[in-house]
Amino acid sequence: MGEKFLDRVYGKSTPEETQALYDAWAATYDAEIAENGYATPGRVAEAMFRHLPEPDTPILDFGCGTGLSGLALKLAGFTQIDGMDPSPEMVDGARKKGVYRTLSVMEMGDEAPVPPGSYRAITAIGVIGTGAAPASTFDLLLRALPRGGYLGVSLNDHALKDPQYEGALNQWLDCGAARLLFKKYGAHLPGLNLKSNVYIIEKA
Repeated sequence: MGEKFLDRVYGKSTPEETQALYDAWAATYDAEIAENGYATPGRVAEAMFRHLPEPDTPILDFGCGTGLSGLALKLAGFTQIDGMDPSPEMVDGARKKGVYRTLSVMEMGDEAPVPPGSYRAITAIGVIGTGAAPASTFDLLLRALPRGGYLGVSLNDHALKDPQYEGALNQWLDCGAARLLFKKYGAHLPGLNLKSNVYIIEKA
């Protein structure tokens, strides 16, 4: 299959290096991920639909990548899915999936890429963690949600080993600014023996 990227993606790097890696990975991303049994998109999407069983609710797939998470959201029952990602090459791959209402490339370093209150539900599946989006992404996304909005996210084993990631989420939960509706540890990339926590959070 050519060059492998999974063994490189979890290394710490600058945002620019991360984007360059994902741009280069886009053409073979789906195949390499499928080879390792990527389970997290389906787990997040199904949990989100259980808590928000409204197919026509617009949902933002933040960090959509090549669209595997969008496919999972569609299979779970959502019909109005928008995608956003910093990698133009990944967004091109997502466009080919045919499941998104709109797709956009966000600027690296944009502190508010999601207009406040524009979505009742947002997912960030396999997005936050080592070698990907920073812990501050929790703040970015929860601030964008209206009261009563839902956030579906995942943290894999690499992120769970670094307390800053769950710590950023717990800052919202501990002060009552958000509440945890669902949390479950399970399969992420079985081929690499990696697992993840899936969370559904409601903004208070």
